Amino acid sequence: MTAAPRHDAPSPTRTPGDADGRVARRSRVASVALVLVLLGVSIFAIWTSNATSEAAARAVAASGLSDDYAAAASAVAAEESLERKYRLEPGPDVRARFDKAAADLTQSLGAVRRDGDGRDRARVDRILSQHVAYLGSIMLLFEAVDAENIPAALAIDNDQVDPSFSAIERAVLTAAEHKHRTALRLLSDLRGLEAVARRLTPLVFLSGLLLAGLLASVTRGHRRTLDLERAQAIHDSLHDALTGLPNRTLLAERFDMALRSDTRDRTTTALLLIDLDRFKEINDTFGHHHGDELLTQIGPRLTVALRDGDTVARLGGDEFAVLLPGIASVEDAKTVALTLLAALEAPFHVDGVDLDVEASIGLVLSGEHGQDTSVLLQRADIAMYVAKNQDLGVFVYDASSDGHSPSRLALLGDLRRGLERNELVLHYQPKVSISTGEVVGVEALVRWQHPARGMIFPDEFIPLAENTGLIGPLTRYVLDAALKQTREWVDAGRTLSVSVNLSARNLLDERLPLQVAELLAEHDVPAELLELEVTESAIMTEPVRAQHVLEMLSALGVRIAIDDFGVGYTSLGQLKTLPISELKIDRSFVMTMVNDRSNAVIVHSVVDLGHNLGLTIVAEGVEDQATLDELAGFGCDVAQGYHLARPMTGEAFDTWCAGQSLTPLPSAADAAHGMTSATRA
Repeated sequence: MTAAPRHDAPSPTRTPGDADGRVARRSRVASVALVLVLLGVSIFAIWTSNATSEAAARAVAASGLSDDYAAAASAVAAEESLERKYRLEPGPDVRARFDKAAADLTQSLGAVRRDGDGRDRARVDRILSQHVAYLGSIMLLFEAVDAENIPAALAIDNDQVDPSFSAIERAVLTAAEHKHRTALRLLSDLRGLEAVARRLTPLVFLSGLLLAGLLASVTRGHRRTLDLERAQAIHDSLHDALTGLPNRTLLAERFDMALRSDTRDRTTTALLLIDLDRFKEINDTFGHHHGDELLTQIGPRLTVALRDGDTVARLGGDEFAVLLPGIASVEDAKTVALTLLAALEAPFHVDGVDLDVEASIGLVLSGEHGQDTSVLLQRADIAMYVAKNQDLGVFVYDASSDGHSPSRLALLGDLRRGLERNELVLHYQPKVSISTGEVVGVEALVRWQHPARGMIFPDEFIPLAENTGLIGPLTRYVLDAALKQTREWVDAGRTLSVSVNLSARNLLDERLPLQVAELLAEHDVPAELLELEVTESAIMTEPVRAQHVLEMLSALGVRIAIDDFGVGYTSLGQLKTLPISELKIDRSFVMTMVNDRSNAVIVHSVVDLGHNLGLTIVAEGVEDQATLDELAGFGCDVAQGYHLARPMTGEAFDTWCAGQSLTPLPSAADAAHGMTSATRA
């Protein structure tokens, strides 16, 4: 049986307190839920923002490293290609492109080292160390090719170059592939993260219109920021950071487009390469801030004189380029170039200072001077340097001015063979003490006894050697011959110092001191009998490296002289820090000092300055007795010039010395009283 319900039992009742409790509980639940939703939305917003930003940063960094490794791999491939090309077609152009590829590799690996992690840095250090050894082997290979020693070149290639290159190539390609995969994975992770965020966002928005709106606003803002950053990164990669002008990359892209249009529409495009003259003086005088401000004003000044479709780009430093699509002729392009020079004539106002700027422009026209972007850029660069060196303002590219012309290459080949066949000879010009009349030294001057062209003077072949890899072998040849002659003179009882001229390229070669030390030891010549002459302009090419090389040479005991002093840019501060023992006053002052009193004052001042610094002073270009007398009055130490003796062979010098008396040249006191000594032959 079932029990009946008890109707007499009290039924439950809901009091107002119970209702208030339920409302309170619901309010608390709603508040907690609202807080949780708000917290969840906040966490979601923060998480998506941070996670996406971090993933994007990792992806961008990995992509950058992948690009750097890819660039390094391209540079390695270029090195191999150019090394093989050099063996088949040796020449300065291939050598320069190889050096550019080597520099690109170093730059790309430097970017990896800067932006990568510890493993990247260790890998880069290892590759760069291998690359140094590889470049050393390449140098030997190129020297063997230059010497046309094919067996030696093949041996070096098989035993040294190929193993080094294979190790470098394997390391770079492996790293590039690894970084590429990493970049793809991180980009995939970023896309996946963004996809998750897109799927979750609508669900989160359902928690409340206000919170959804806020979240949407945050998300849209974050995406806008990423889009802006991406657009800015693309813009920065194609534009110069200082001026905002298109950079070399964007110029090349637009040039390629213009050349394709030329082919399609039968038009022509002109390229103007602009280099500011004496811009370094502005930096040195007013500081780099003024120089940078000036550079920012160049682009707008040029743009005003151009059409809307023309491009003004900054290639680096004080070098700009102007691309003129659809130009009719060289004359029209030259007219534009002259207009741009005129536009730069008005002073530039920089922080209250008016700066005057001049420029040199090289001009090329597609079709007429080439149809390839890199070729036209190279030829515009050559034309610009001709305009600058000859102070022409504007110069249109001419094959005859190109250092890579067939005739110059033929002379370069003759010079290589001339070094091998000992066709170069040294002539010696005496340096005579003004006070005693004694020959205290000689300057060694190289001449080339060409089998077909006869005697060739250094002005014709030294610049050719300086622009190629031959300046090193040529300098060693001259040093070897000069020290051999010095040894003969020492053995004959004539102790004379011998001066040898160095070029700017020599001062950048840190192997030079070792070569000098080896030659001194080989010929058993005391280091103090060798004097190396350098010009002020050579020192100023790269002052820090030049001073380092000069200090290493001085440490050997070799004497250093500054040649052509007075026409360069050596500051007094540098003069006192350089390891020099002698100043040679430039002949342009000495030869005219008798008739030009301002030059006489300069010569006298240099003599006093040098003596105050404890230096020996040599006057070059002594052409007559009157000049010699006046130099004696100034207290100059040594004279050199045609009035005393012309340059001569070693044998002729011995004969000349045998016929000389040691009659003192005029002393300062003699000169002051108008006395003169016997004229020297």
